[in-house]
Amino acid sequence: MMIRSNSKLKIACFGIALALTSTLAHAAPARFMEMGKSVSAPLGHVQFCLDNSEACIGQPEQPVVVKLSENRWQELIDLNKRVNKKIRPVTDEEQFGVLEYWGYPTNGQGDCEEYVLEKQRELLKAGWPRSALLITVAKDMKNAGHAVLTVRTDQGDMILDNQIEAVLPWYATPYRYIKRQSTREPAKWTGISDTRVTAVGSVGN
Repeated sequence: MMIRSNSKLKIACFGIALALTSTLAHAAPARFMEMGKSVSAPLGHVQFCLDNSEACIGQPEQPVVVKLSENRWQELIDLNKRVNKKIRPVTDEEQFGVLEYWGYPTNGQGDCEEYVLEKQRELLKAGWPRSALLITVAKDMKNAGHAVLTVRTDQGDMILDNQIEAVLPWYATPYRYIKRQSTREPAKWTGISDTRVTAVGSVGN
């Protein structure tokens, strides 16, 4: 059997991934989350913005989505895997003595919010637009609060998660989405209308 070169194999895998995303996108739900009204920010994010005001400044530019080229796709996969490996999971109560605290993982450990904030920070450093990198709150399979990073691309909303190594379209993850950062003002949040019939469709608010 003939073995492909690494570059050809990467292109083939990228094409398959986008074809799958495109195929699934033609069925409900849509490639992009359906956004609702303005909602209150998570208390942990309010505290984060007080501690890191520069990360919560509004953007005057028109919100954009990123064209998901092969290189951009690989960048997301590599970044998600790298951050997931370098941060040691600990709860806020173990680390800070409180139930909820958001911050950068300066000591190399944290819970889901620390993973998300670090991924957002590293992608911003790499030149990705802030309006396409949105912290998002969801309910997991146990009906517990969970934070992930939504990356807005021309192929749809992609999810970077510390519980799932693969980068997936939002509708292919086992979560029910509640709210996420505004594309224009990082300190403000918008509700998500997630009405899918999924494994988490029966969990409460």
